[in-house]
Amino acid sequence: MHEHDPIEILMHEHRVIEKMIDVLINVTRLIEKGGSVDIEDLKAITDFISTFADKCHHGKEEGLLFPAMKNRGIPEEGGPIGVMLVEHEEGRAAVRGMREAIRLMAKSDATASKLFTRNAWRYVNLLVDHIQKEDNILYVMARDVLSHEDMQKLLTEFERVEKKDIGEGVHEKYIELVERLWKKYVSKQS
Repeated sequence: MHEHDPIEILMHEHRVIEKMIDVLINVTRLIEKGGSVDIEDLKAITDFISTFADKCHHGKEEGLLFPAMKNRGIPEEGGPIGVMLVEHEEGRAAVRGMREAIRLMAKSDATASKLFTRNAWRYVNLLVDHIQKEDNILYVMARDVLSHEDMQKLLTEFERVEKKDIGEGVHEKYIELVERLWKKYVSKQS
């Protein structure tokens, strides 16, 4: 783990999220073909997205990185930060749709799988693009404007978020989950 650079930490989290996106893509294709997917796996995927991708990763960006960038003169409105915030909200809406679909699946609702796949593709397409923008535009800007002190402060705050808001060992638990689902749905298929 790159303990000395908050941007590296965020980029590393992106790689984990991308792996789960690969899982979601394959699971969604499977559902579209009429295959059966364990509902517990679907719950685990949405749980990962809500906790790891949103609360943990987006939480660090929205609560810590973006405000630090704003302090250094990067505008929120009409700038990349504003775009990222809108996309985070769009992602949350897609996840709500997936969760609702899973709830309906449990009741054998005929519309459930359509609802799931529609929102899953919405999330996948959004996030693939979103991660590219953050890695190649936003994080580059962050490196340009943030001082060494800013970076150190972010590091300390990231660690605090991991411990207090997320909880000890949760990060690792999610990385293991991604690996397990990736083996089940991605590496077998290729």
